[in-house]
Amino acid sequence: MIIKRVYFSIGFVLIAFCIHAQNNPTGLMTDLLKNTDKVFIGGYPSSVELKDIDSAIEPVQTAKILSEYPMFSWIVPDNGKNTMQSSYRIIVSDSLHLAQKSIGNIWDSGAVNSAKSVSVAYSGNPLQSNRLYYWRVRVVTNNGGESEWSEIKSFRAGDKLKPYQFSSEILIKSAENPVTYSNRDDIQLFDFRKASFGQLLVRLTSETGNDTVIVNLGEKVKDGRVDARPGGTIRYQTHKLALLKGTHFYRIKIHKDRRNTLEVAVKMPDYIGEVVPFRYAEVLGYNKKLEKTDIVRESVHYPFDESASFFRCDNDILNQIWEMCKYTMKATSFAGVYVDGDRERIPYEADIIINQLSHYGVDREYSIARKSLEHSLEKPTWPTEWILQAIIIAWYDYMYTGDTRSLEKNYTLLKNRSLNQLKTDKRLISTKTDLLTKDLMQSFNFNDTIRDIVDWPLGERDGFVFCDYNSVVNAFYYEALKIMEQIALLLDKKNDALLYAKARKDVYKIFNDTFFDPKQKLYVDGDTTSHTSLHSNMFAYAFGLVPEKFSRGVQDFIKSRGMACSVYGAQFLMDALYDGGNGEYAEKLLVSTDERSWYNMIRAGSTVALEAWDIKYKPNLDWNHAWGAVPANTIARYVIGVKPSSSGFETVDIKPHIYNLASVESAIPTIRGNISLTYKKINDNEYLLSMEIPSNTQADMFLPVTANKHLSQLFLNGKKINVSKGRKEPEHVYVGKIGSGKYEYRVILRKR
Repeated sequence: MIIKRVYFSIGFVLIAFCIHAQNNPTGLMTDLLKNTDKVFIGGYPSSVELKDIDSAIEPVQTAKILSEYPMFSWIVPDNGKNTMQSSYRIIVSDSLHLAQKSIGNIWDSGAVNSAKSVSVAYSGNPLQSNRLYYWRVRVVTNNGGESEWSEIKSFRAGDKLKPYQFSSEILIKSAENPVTYSNRDDIQLFDFRKASFGQLLVRLTSETGNDTVIVNLGEKVKDGRVDARPGGTIRYQTHKLALLKGTHFYRIKIHKDRRNTLEVAVKMPDYIGEVVPFRYAEVLGYNKKLEKTDIVRESVHYPFDESASFFRCDNDILNQIWEMCKYTMKATSFAGVYVDGDRERIPYEADIIINQLSHYGVDREYSIARKSLEHSLEKPTWPTEWILQAIIIAWYDYMYTGDTRSLEKNYTLLKNRSLNQLKTDKRLISTKTDLLTKDLMQSFNFNDTIRDIVDWPLGERDGFVFCDYNSVVNAFYYEALKIMEQIALLLDKKNDALLYAKARKDVYKIFNDTFFDPKQKLYVDGDTTSHTSLHSNMFAYAFGLVPEKFSRGVQDFIKSRGMACSVYGAQFLMDALYDGGNGEYAEKLLVSTDERSWYNMIRAGSTVALEAWDIKYKPNLDWNHAWGAVPANTIARYVIGVKPSSSGFETVDIKPHIYNLASVESAIPTIRGNISLTYKKINDNEYLLSMEIPSNTQADMFLPVTANKHLSQLFLNGKKINVSKGRKEPEHVYVGKIGSGKYEYRVILRKR
């Protein structure tokens, strides 16, 4: 197939940078979307702006707002230390001319006395379908007074609006030439340095029109060739091209895979077309030398801001792991929803929860996680624990965005997914009773039957013994009850909250009575076995089921098992270790070079996270699986230690876990702006830690100390301060609440 038109001249940076006064709100989002004012032609960002497109003729793709009452978010301007917003004013117009004059003929909020700057609800008349709107905001802060108006942000309302429904960005293409080239005999090999889901364009010349060439695409090489038998579900495709006379650009038509295009799979949109993951392109049988500019890969992905996050430390292995995991978030977003990889392209909840947290850790992006959550609520998958995980995903969505609408819309579904209906007389849940009915399945949109999974693949369960009542399933059940109690309180469903609170307290006691073995002082796998696995103990700890008096013994056992779980299970292992005061051991696992390590994925030759530690542990693994990218969120949430303590990052806990690293530089995105941290070890007893907090947020600051040392002296911005009354934890000292601005802590430690 000859391509008629290729847009090589288009720049690949999505955000149009404008010069603003420093006193402007920035980072405007409409229903969590950043690119509502962008136009895409064939997947490429265009120089054409949305305002220039006739509303009746739409030959291009644009992100559309699907809610009649969208929500607006912005970053409050930095007016110095402890900047807080005191009021805002939003205008919405259907005319650019009026918006430029700051006239809101559709809605003018007026001056609203509120610090709210994320997920602020539109309160005008319902938006009309297929209409183009413009909005902007100005704020008043305690330090800067009244700000200038923000830039004008346009958005198009979709065809069919509802009071609330999620909106999503348009998938985009990035055109890339190969980085390296090699030529051997009649084989020309091109390396794009990183694998991505995409398509290939190649410029070829035939003097007669009778020539044929072979083009091979793959994720892996062997002996200087694209590996035609890479094993597992590592991708390879071969294509035969019959050339036309003259010089033409040819677009390789990607072969569809039978399994990942089944009815249950997420399909690629028509404006993109089919894609395959590949890093290498190989041209055979072509008698002319190709230049790098003759080969173009069109990489497909969700909009991704490379500059939104940063991490660098003195351990190069950890740097490489972070880079791989960050890139994985971009590369695996090709379907516009979080999927399990290329083999099935199904949004499993276990993939979603890791992808969600890791994406939050590297980009100020929340819409793809919302879309994935609501997809999973409509189309759940089979594991019992993953039915319960949807509640956890929904809570993270709320905590990172401050938007309650998904919780409100899906409250009944979430209630049903708590699996409270499976509770037996033992006050625990089991999938081995007659309570697992068809009606129950259909109450959360499932038409099959659910089954306990513990971990995946089968060999990664540390010998877990399945019983009628399983500890891992009931640990998830306990976590779901805790969160449902919080959701019910948030939505003012007080009776439900009381029921969940009682159920939570009951499960805590029954769980420990049933699964804790007082002889071994460990948690067993089920109600009729004495076997103790890593999983029964790490999930109990990760979800707060271990009483303090048993904590040390359980933690020692968890450490003794090493990485006896899958790359999926490693998410909860990291949570359990860091929360349990064993961050130094967790750090060792992060930088490990063993076979069961994240570095092994790099060593195997992949640039995107693997589905398993190695092909020997999962013979059908793929090389593009975001659930293998746990360090992206572990570094953000634990190494740097940034977690929202109230929704939308109104308040945040900053609790770094730094042990054997001598230097760290980082920037962690939040919906309110970046949190930056720099750490420098002076000597064994002294370090400097610098922070920068965005406007309109407050942070509870915890400084790291080692187990055998305590805080001796503390200097804040060069001034000695007294923290003798600060709250102390095994690995941290609480030094107070701080507002926006820059801070430098000089910490001097002393042996206990």
